[in-house]
Amino acid sequence: MSKNTPQAIRGTQDIFGVDAEAFAFVVETFERVRKLYRFRRVEMPVFEKTEVFARSIGETTDIVSKEMYSFEDRGGESLTLRPEFTAGIARAFLTNGWQQHAPLKVATHGPLFRYERPQKGRYRQFHQIDAEIIGAAEPQADVELLAMADQIIRELGIEGVTLHLNTLGDADSREAWRAALVEHFRAVKDELSEDSQERLEKNPLRILDSKDRRDRKFVADAPKIDQFLSDEAKAFFDAVTSGLDAAGVKWTRAESLVRGLDYYRHTAFEFIPDEGSDAAGKLGSQSTILGGGRYDGLMESLGGPATPAVGWAAGIERLAMLVGDIAEPGAELAVIPLGGDAEVRATEVAQHLRNEQFSVEVFARGNVKKRFNRADQSGAKAAIIIGEDELASGKLQFKDLATGEQEAVEMDDLTDRAWDLRLEDDFDAMDERLDKLEEDVRSLGERD
Repeated sequence: MSKNTPQAIRGTQDIFGVDAEAFAFVVETFERVRKLYRFRRVEMPVFEKTEVFARSIGETTDIVSKEMYSFEDRGGESLTLRPEFTAGIARAFLTNGWQQHAPLKVATHGPLFRYERPQKGRYRQFHQIDAEIIGAAEPQADVELLAMADQIIRELGIEGVTLHLNTLGDADSREAWRAALVEHFRAVKDELSEDSQERLEKNPLRILDSKDRRDRKFVADAPKIDQFLSDEAKAFFDAVTSGLDAAGVKWTRAESLVRGLDYYRHTAFEFIPDEGSDAAGKLGSQSTILGGGRYDGLMESLGGPATPAVGWAAGIERLAMLVGDIAEPGAELAVIPLGGDAEVRATEVAQHLRNEQFSVEVFARGNVKKRFNRADQSGAKAAIIIGEDELASGKLQFKDLATGEQEAVEMDDLTDRAWDLRLEDDFDAMDERLDKLEEDVRSLGERD
């Protein structure tokens, strides 16, 4: 590589191979599960007017004050690359008349941008999956979103992760708690970190999020939200926890969990790897893999009517780290032409099979031995061999690479032969599942 070759921008990444497969597996699992819960797909602009994020996320947050990629366009308007999805979705809800669909359940995924210190699993261009329910004031919406998140994590095969749950109360409860926190932290203001001193008057709840050692000792004995909850807020939180129990979602109470954005009300939550788990070891100090909450105050900050809403987001890169290596899928069939004249025929055969929904790789480079070796390495179940004899006869050699058995087949019969091979694999997989089921049944019988 030349010294003049441009390098990737710090905080970005090129994703390839098993990492790309793990990334795709996260997205595919998300897309499959969101359909089970009847969430509608939306696509959002990559940039918005800066005020969309400044007004909704909050001027005092690190995202707005330190991390946004903002710039003036040629018309002099301030634009910002989206640092999160929720504010843009809220803007779209108001400007596109999506109120007619309320309660609206939407989901999306894609790249986001924040100028922060790159570290393990955290980038300046990163990707998230996101789900929102807008226009639903009932705690059942919170339960459904959390059950969906829990199912995605389970179906990704990620273990050792627990839902941490808190309530921020309704507007009156939150305001009373805020006043008590200001009084508590003001008494020790000079001993707080510089960031927390700045947040004290603007958003004292965010001090509870601080990881600075100077702040942690004062956070431990700070007033708790439960002291200030109204009867309605208590009933709401009880309904959420009861619903989670009914859905079989395990959770633990986290009284200091507030999330980092100004617009949250009632439910706040994070899925966090258990201490000592493999997931915790892979992620290090940046442990949250999915988080969100209820943001009943957001629409008003954008000039809309009071609208209840709840949502969550999760980093795809971080989930992919926990999924681990996923092998790139092998080819089902290999086409091996022997000689220049056979290559045109090989292209025709490969395209025919791809049109029939088979994954096919053509091996036309190297000597014959290398071609067969590469076919084996590709994971192909069978090879279609085309040489001079096959060109003359019009038949193709179909070789089962597992057994070594080989037969001549007509082009018209090629698809049926390929389907037979696929069905054999399906039956083998079914037999394995039945054996596992029988083993589970025997285990249950012994337990009884």
